[in-house]
Amino acid sequence: MKILKSKIIREFEKGKINVFLLFLLLSFTILIFTKLSKQYTNTIVFKINKIHVPDEVVILNDADANLHITLKTHGFGWLKYYLKQPTITIDFAEEVSKTPTKFIWQKSKVYLNNTQFGKQEEILNISPDTLLFNYDNNMVKKVPVILNSNIQFSPGFDVFDDLETNPDSVVVIGAEEIVTKIKHIETELLTLNDVKGEIKKWVALKLPQKNNELKFSDKSVLLKANVERFTEGVLKLPINILNIPEGLSLNYFPKTVNVTFYTSLDNFKGITPKDFKVECDFGNVSQSQSFLVPKLVKEPKAVKNARLNEQRIEFIIKE
Repeated sequence: MKILKSKIIREFEKGKINVFLLFLLLSFTILIFTKLSKQYTNTIVFKINKIHVPDEVVILNDADANLHITLKTHGFGWLKYYLKQPTITIDFAEEVSKTPTKFIWQKSKVYLNNTQFGKQEEILNISPDTLLFNYDNNMVKKVPVILNSNIQFSPGFDVFDDLETNPDSVVVIGAEEIVTKIKHIETELLTLNDVKGEIKKWVALKLPQKNNELKFSDKSVLLKANVERFTEGVLKLPINILNIPEGLSLNYFPKTVNVTFYTSLDNFKGITPKDFKVECDFGNVSQSQSFLVPKLVKEPKAVKNARLNEQRIEFIIKE
């Protein structure tokens, strides 16, 4: 009997607490609605959203464009301004006048009230009442892309052609005074190690940090390269002597030189001495000189890093 009595008392006390919390929540809700129903006056900074700016011009002072607008409206109306940065839209096709160097925006409180604010909002003040947008003529310029890379191939692997990006250049559009200073655009650093297969990587461009006034045709480029297994080869080549004076007999040695080259395994068997040509020009020899300098004047497109192992060809003039 005592247990039942204590249980009833606990449930009654618990019920009183729930009723108290309900009334507290209801009172707080009524207070909030009362506050939000009242009208308040405050000054808000509005950023400028520009539309229909002519393609042939670029605005130079974007960062300075904002308006301090003093508004009077109820609390509910203020909520949207505190939740998100407010903006004023300026239509450059309809709302500005143009001079040789500036666009001028100048609108009244009545105009803004009728176009961009609700009926429950009253504009009390606009500061400044005039906005000046300096502009310059747009310039279009194509500049090369410079690949910034650190690529380490696995031993015995390489690429035959120079690494190139696609596209290999980008179009820059912006104020002439800014664009003329841009000579090229580098990529972000691409690091690859132990490469022995096809390269196919998108690389971001390192665009100027303050590029709000510039437009770029691309923000990244594709690096694509066919990686092959390479080997080194050595061939013995005959020497051709040029410009020997008439009547002069010349004896030289060695009669051949070795050429060392680097090529892919697929091309190795097809490379022969006939694909190379070595020449020495006797016309370049001084009176006190007793040697010729060999030069590799012809090599096949299928090799890279071709070099002659001998740098001097000794000669004697026979009587």
